[in-house]
Amino acid sequence: MRWLFLLLLLMNIGLFAWQHRLAPSGSSELPLLARQAEGGGERVVQGLTLMAEAEAEAEAGRPRPKSSVSIAGDAAAHCLVLGGFDAVERARQLEQRLLSLDVGARMVTTEASFGADHWVYIPPLASRQASLRQLRELQARGIDSYLITEGELANGILLGVFPRLDSAVSIAEKLRGAGYEPQVRELPRVYQEYWVRVGRESQRLVDDAMLARLSVDFLDLKHQLISCRGLHSAE
Repeated sequence: MRWLFLLLLLMNIGLFAWQHRLAPSGSSELPLLARQAEGGGERVVQGLTLMAEAEAEAEAGRPRPKSSVSIAGDAAAHCLVLGGFDAVERARQLEQRLLSLDVGARMVTTEASFGADHWVYIPPLASRQASLRQLRELQARGIDSYLITEGELANGILLGVFPRLDSAVSIAEKLRGAGYEPQVRELPRVYQEYWVRVGRESQRLVDDAMLARLSVDFLDLKHQLISCRGLHSAE
């Protein structure tokens, strides 16, 4: 009986050892899983990102929205302005009205242009005295002429301003036939527009209802979102 008991005990020990040898070891499995997670984690994230982009591009007529940073940058580069008046008094009245409504406002100006004029002129000569002698000679011959006193053409002689280029060229050719050397230059007609710039913190107050009320007293009122760089203080 003793030998039988020892034999069964040895058989149980051997069976336990055999099963333990075939089973996966925890110490060899965990590092492998860790390496797979480290190596594959980034690929999974990249794959999801690329798929999201592909789905967004596949949706017809739905461009990808701008990020909040881009939108903020666009807003910072533009200003909301009201007005577009030819007279400074109208812009001043609008400024005061907005201030009374607790809307931050400041009058500004912009330069606008419409059409162009064509100048026929003789460029400045070596000295002012030489230009004055030339001017007296032209006037003595009955040719309308004026001394230019400002700008890059100062001390030059203006012979005429024409809205049409062909008229300016025709006059210049006649003067060349008379022995002079005039030139033709196109200059845009520039004028100032008066606006009221709305403070950035007050833009949310200027809604459709407020614009409708303001339009009752300011029939020619315009509102635009324009580049802040083109604005000049009217103070």
